[in-house]
Amino acid sequence: MDPLVFVIFGASGDLTERKLVPAIFQLFMNKSLPDNFAVLGVSRSKLSDEAFRKKVLESELFKPKGASSEQIEEFGKKLFYQAIDTGNAEAYGEVKTRLSKLDQEFSTGGNYIFYLSTPPRLYETIPAYLAQQGLNKEDNGWKRLVIEKPFGYDRSSALGLNKKLRDFFEEDQIYRIDHYLGKETVQNLLVTRFSNGFFEPLWNRNYIQHVEITNAENIGVENRGGYYDHSGALRDMFQNHLLQIVAHIAMEPPITADAKAIRNEKVKLFQSIRPIVGEDIGKYAIRGQYIASKIKGEPINGYRDEQGVPAESKTETFAAIKFFIDNWRWADVPFYVRTGKRLPTKVTEVAITFKSPPQALFNNEAGLQNKKNKLIIRIQPHEGLLLNFGMKVPGQGFRVKDVDMDFHYSELTDAYVPEAYERLLLDSIKGDPTLYSRGDSVEAAWNFVDPILDAWKNDPDIKLFGYPAGTWGPKEADLLIAESAVNWRNPCKNLTESGGFCEL
Repeated sequence: MDPLVFVIFGASGDLTERKLVPAIFQLFMNKSLPDNFAVLGVSRSKLSDEAFRKKVLESELFKPKGASSEQIEEFGKKLFYQAIDTGNAEAYGEVKTRLSKLDQEFSTGGNYIFYLSTPPRLYETIPAYLAQQGLNKEDNGWKRLVIEKPFGYDRSSALGLNKKLRDFFEEDQIYRIDHYLGKETVQNLLVTRFSNGFFEPLWNRNYIQHVEITNAENIGVENRGGYYDHSGALRDMFQNHLLQIVAHIAMEPPITADAKAIRNEKVKLFQSIRPIVGEDIGKYAIRGQYIASKIKGEPINGYRDEQGVPAESKTETFAAIKFFIDNWRWADVPFYVRTGKRLPTKVTEVAITFKSPPQALFNNEAGLQNKKNKLIIRIQPHEGLLLNFGMKVPGQGFRVKDVDMDFHYSELTDAYVPEAYERLLLDSIKGDPTLYSRGDSVEAAWNFVDPILDAWKNDPDIKLFGYPAGTWGPKEADLLIAESAVNWRNPCKNLTESGGFCEL
């Protein structure tokens, strides 16, 4: 592995303490980093090297497991800090000078990763000023640029951001990070599909009735009301995280397992999603906002009562979308995706519902016919797989009862499962962009989402439905999926259920 300097812009912020430094430290502990590496924090705050080390390594957010004080001290010697005005082009000369010194001290060969843990307004500024100092050129070591979401606020801004980034860095130098793709269970969606002969032949319109994806959070917007009100559920979760899950579920098999082949198939998938426009937006895109309620006897504020939220806010805290993918594999198979805050539990899962056999020979235990087999892929928490199918009830006759066969990732006790940021940062160090979003993929996702957002903003006839905090969203979302004569699978905290009862 090549030596490098990992440069964090916005290093005095929360993300550096909470995710980035802990992830880099864990890579250091696992001996996954080259011997010659350094971390340079860059931000406006006036800090010395020692003050920066103390800030991140003694933070309550830095909780290393099984690390000795000697190991933390050794890691601390790799951490450095440079205070600059990130809005001043000339100040980047100080960054270049500091990097040259670190190159000499650690023999890192001019290999730099620039991680933008900054407000999105700096996503265009920092690359431009780095380029002015020649820090984008690869004639002396490689250079990589990692940016956090959001990748634009809408289609127009996403196109503009991509153009600006490519003015200064090549596409293969740009790594758009989506921490959801670092989750082991999201990656395993591809393995589940493409390495098992009993899944892939059934993974199409001939055998699958519909697909559900649920992302639920039991908390509200907490103290992020001011930020969230400019985002909303569709921008915050659907446009990036959940459409990436859709891509893993629905994409065609790539020719090879390399980054280019997998990312090509994702783009093709996004381009195949049927646009929702005109009158269909009111029918296929449901939005909601949580209202005041009581959960376990405790009063809960409505969204408009949260700190920083305008009293007349129309921002959605819940979104449910029904859409179709117009290709040979998925023609006429409905996909249902929902995401929301202040729902009964915290969970993300995919539910694949298979078609019933053509003729119902047996009654099930409840006296209903044509029960559907389901494959549940739990992404969080209690990660694993659950297969629901019918078995004969012991005794006389042919009574059928639904049973579950489950697998939990926790059963792989000998396997080390890296945190999402840990995995993604290591991939950026290795130069593997497989789990990072490519520019054309981001633009294709916005092409689908943008008309919905535009209609929600400008069409007064499209309603915003209230739902009591602690429920599964507005009843109109139930009507959305009821068109297919089915109900949402409302998941429990635990993957497996017992007798229809679950603790939320």
